Amino acid sequence: MTDRDLLFMPATAAARLIRKRALSPIEYVDAVLASIEKTQPTVNAYATITADAARAEARAAEQAVMSGKELGPLHGIPINIKDLFSTKGVRTAHGSAILADNIPSQDDILVTRLKHAGAIMVGKSTTPEFGHKGHTDGPSFGVTRNPWNLERTAGGSSGGAAAAVAAGLGPLGLGTDGAGSIRIPAAACGVVGLKPTTGAVPYEQTSDSFFNYAAAGPLTRTVADAALMMDSLAGPSTLDPWSLGAPAHGALPPSLISEDLSGVRIGYLSAMSDCSADVAANTKASLAALAAFGAEVEEAGAGMDWIAGPARLMYLANLNVYFGHHLEKWRDRMDPVLVEWIAAGSRANMVEFRKAQVARSRLYRGVQKLLESYDFLVSPTLPTTAIPAEAGKTVDALFNRGWNAFVYPFNQSGNPALSVPNGFGADGLPTGLQIVGRWWRDSDVLRLGAILERVQPWADRRPSV
Repeated sequence: MTDRDLLFMPATAAARLIRKRALSPIEYVDAVLASIEKTQPTVNAYATITADAARAEARAAEQAVMSGKELGPLHGIPINIKDLFSTKGVRTAHGSAILADNIPSQDDILVTRLKHAGAIMVGKSTTPEFGHKGHTDGPSFGVTRNPWNLERTAGGSSGGAAAAVAAGLGPLGLGTDGAGSIRIPAAACGVVGLKPTTGAVPYEQTSDSFFNYAAAGPLTRTVADAALMMDSLAGPSTLDPWSLGAPAHGALPPSLISEDLSGVRIGYLSAMSDCSADVAANTKASLAALAAFGAEVEEAGAGMDWIAGPARLMYLANLNVYFGHHLEKWRDRMDPVLVEWIAAGSRANMVEFRKAQVARSRLYRGVQKLLESYDFLVSPTLPTTAIPAEAGKTVDALFNRGWNAFVYPFNQSGNPALSVPNGFGADGLPTGLQIVGRWWRDSDVLRLGAILERVQPWADRRPSV
């Protein structure tokens, strides 16, 4: 096996080989770290690389295998952790100069769970400052670039996690998604990204637990890897009230995924937003593939109010509340887009904010009503392939170009939403399909994504970086 084959091997296959003593965790981690070092000057997927600790953990992982100890499902598998999650003894800067010296004293609960499952952190992946936008760049670390074309964006805000997985710099990434921040980079970089149902995976780092619309979730090269990772992440935490009512997470063994979609109803959100001709063509081809397995596909959501204005107001106002107090001291060292958005958020008044919250309830009910008629809602993930990498430095490239038009509504509604690769555009860059399911039916969206993965395989395609 070549190093390149090893780097692009699914985590499910690598875990199986490690158990059989056919793959050394030491050699695996060494190969990933060597590739990170080689690509860091170009892709720039990592804010911090934890090489020494990763190698020490790999040695311990190999000893556990050789000693016949009980192994977790992710034993010996390299993973990147987005630089928004606390990691004990490892800098967690949130992409900001403000927290450049922040060394947490304990791990986030999800980091703890992943370590318990046997995963080995090779570094903290890049994020725009405080994860505020759909592109990954910032004054503190530069630009994270798309492995398929270094002139294009990796998306964001989990851009480092997606770029790392796409480039073979570890098969698993842990990201966050508050307005598309897992699904945007997943589509831009040609990987799988799941925003779980709100509460399916505990999200302890949110500033407002009860008004939370963000989620943590996996970024992987295959759907089976996402399902494997979800099994380690899901479960309640007393610090996240949304997670306390979550039902037990249903595992999704690959052998149980049937391709028979007879009677499955899919609503195509064709009028949700405009998109490019190649994205539209790939979306229709994916829907035709699902229909060939028996799914009933029809256009849905006509006349739906996706509350773009109210959602934007809530998002900007929250940025002002969470980070506005930093401006007096740090303005000149903060991302200019974040500074401008904080200023915009400061202009919202209480009545406007409450009206936006009421609009969110209307959207929630509208989405659930659609899902009474359909088992899934489907749309493109992004309106185009990845836009230029430098575009993330301007406000216009983000909200005004509708970069997250297809994804943010399902943060507001809380439904699980999966982005899977579904082809390539005219420029040779990946496109993505978004699959939305009913609350707590995360395994269902993974199942549908896995069927599409089999009929339109993508994991064999590798960027040349």
